[in-house]
Amino acid sequence: MADDDKVLDTHYEIALDDEPDPNRGPVYVDVVTKDNTRHPVIPAQWRGTDNVKSTLKRQAATAGHIAAYHAVRSPRYIGLAVVWSVVGVFRILWRHIRWAFHPELNALLQEAATKGDLKEGRTIEQQLATRRSGRLVVLLIELVTLAVVGGVLFAFAPRYILVLVGAALVPLLAHYGRPATMPIVTPAVVRGRYRLINSDTVLRAYYAAGLGNPAKPDQEVGFLGRMERDGEGGRVKVVLPYGKGFDDVVKARGALASGLDVAVSQVFLTRDPESNRSHYLWVADKDPLAVPAGRTPLLRCRQTDIWKPAPLGLDERGRLVTLSMLWTSILVGAQPRQGKSFTARALALYAALDPYVKLTVFDGKGSPDWRKFRLVADRCAFGLAMSRDGDPVEIFVDALRELKDDVQWRYQRLSELPVDVCPEGKLTREIARNPKYKMPVRVVVIDECQEYFDTGDAELDAEIASLLVFLVKVAPAAGVIVLDATQKPSGVGTQKIAQKFTSFRDNHQVRFALRTGSWQVSDLVLGSGAYSEGYDSSLLLPTYKGVGILRGASDDTPTVRTFLADAEDAEKILIAARRIREQAGTLSGMAAGEDMTREARDVLADVIRVWAYIGRQGVQWPQLAELLAAHMPEQYAGESPESISALVRNEGVPSVDVKTDGVALKGCRRRDIEAAIERRQIAG
Repeated sequence: MADDDKVLDTHYEIALDDEPDPNRGPVYVDVVTKDNTRHPVIPAQWRGTDNVKSTLKRQAATAGHIAAYHAVRSPRYIGLAVVWSVVGVFRILWRHIRWAFHPELNALLQEAATKGDLKEGRTIEQQLATRRSGRLVVLLIELVTLAVVGGVLFAFAPRYILVLVGAALVPLLAHYGRPATMPIVTPAVVRGRYRLINSDTVLRAYYAAGLGNPAKPDQEVGFLGRMERDGEGGRVKVVLPYGKGFDDVVKARGALASGLDVAVSQVFLTRDPESNRSHYLWVADKDPLAVPAGRTPLLRCRQTDIWKPAPLGLDERGRLVTLSMLWTSILVGAQPRQGKSFTARALALYAALDPYVKLTVFDGKGSPDWRKFRLVADRCAFGLAMSRDGDPVEIFVDALRELKDDVQWRYQRLSELPVDVCPEGKLTREIARNPKYKMPVRVVVIDECQEYFDTGDAELDAEIASLLVFLVKVAPAAGVIVLDATQKPSGVGTQKIAQKFTSFRDNHQVRFALRTGSWQVSDLVLGSGAYSEGYDSSLLLPTYKGVGILRGASDDTPTVRTFLADAEDAEKILIAARRIREQAGTLSGMAAGEDMTREARDVLADVIRVWAYIGRQGVQWPQLAELLAAHMPEQYAGESPESISALVRNEGVPSVDVKTDGVALKGCRRRDIEAAIERRQIAG
């Protein structure tokens, strides 16, 4: 075949840009940096084990696909080649016959006849006769030679020689026989549109976005380092003109995407810590976030280790993203139906497969997403409506009180352990897994956590808010991981409750934001300043499910495609987790069928019992809480004024204003306590 007719295995549908001017190179600028910028010796795709593996895997997959594609179609190729080779024989023969009769001179002869030039006509006629006779002799010699050689080969040559000659001649003849628009071998890979990043396209985009002006020398956009392939895209370090910074680029991201002729989701900007003028631009070949990460590796149902990072998903470049859960509190926020609960559940499933982790699971909306955690959870409740297990809100509050007591006890116990057991006064793997210390790692999961800040009982809400703020601030360092999810990161409660919710939200160390409604909401989930750094989850497309921005887990802030674990997957994993816990002997609490309610206490009788120390008809809740804790510590130690108020009011005692030493606070009256006791006796 001729070179210009070769059929490649990779076909490009369209050329997106004109060829760059060969006389124009990238614009490099001098920028003061901490270190000298050195160009990489080895290309990015061949640097590092992960990149090499990814590159080899990609190339091997492409080569394997091409081989398989053509192998399956080889019978068709052979058939077409044979057919078109026959056509090719006649076409070559016809070309030789045309050559022998020299039709070009016929046109000159006709032109001379038209002009009436007899002398010129006779000259052309003589030339035509001479050339035709000579060419016909050559054509005859060719045909005789071909017939003799063909006959000799057919008569005397071994069969394999005939096969080899045929294999060589058939493609050549088929090439001349087939129409130019009908290739025999079709391309195995049709590569879609993608942007090969170069200096021209980048400069065009930045100037179109108003980030520089090529007509003004001091307003030119430049580069630090050469543009190179980086994974499934192109990467370059861009330097803006003086007076422009990273915030300007973030605001112009949409215009940059338009200038590059790609989707906004293909443009990624990363701040350069050394200079606000420079940043890294990475343009993906195709939308990397539209490709699902696949099923969770937890489906192997093997025992995990909470002391090691949990697999979360893949970043925009296909690299594995893990999350170290220990010593952290984690907030997951998103609009409804964007994968918020699935993301939180995936992390909880990882914790469930570690038999030495004590799980506490609460779901404020009461959906089916979490109910299978009954198989392994020490404590759990779903929704806010009454169930067979009791009042979910009471179970929730009681669990929070127990967690607070446990956290405080852990700090005290760790400070008392010998140095050889607890060298730095911190929980260790050995302590956590030794049952005699009673300090396993705990994971507290609260989905739709905003629901528990607004139960309809103001005083109970205040107690819940205080307990949750305490846990998110203090518990992680004691080995109690707090994992919260919400679709409403602001506007919860009023006044003090709203302030406590804000404190609760802002004290999470690790944030994961799936799609949100605006950049302001994104900033609430990801933490203040995320938007100015270029991170805005509101730009994630509605079609993305389980895709979010992870901030605070490491120095990087990747956009993550989370692994999927649907309801069936979760049930399979939890069944395996329960079996692992049974084998390890660590199944506890509600999952083990234990009664998790505290020892029954008659709060009305207890209040009357301590009333002798009050000396008046009314008592404020803080004073009553102190008296009960002092005289009945086994029942009321650690109870707050809000919790005492809730316990008494649940018995039908109203909360009223009580004035003590000129200060009016909420409390109760003795006659209301006695009336409640009398009503109970009559009802009994």
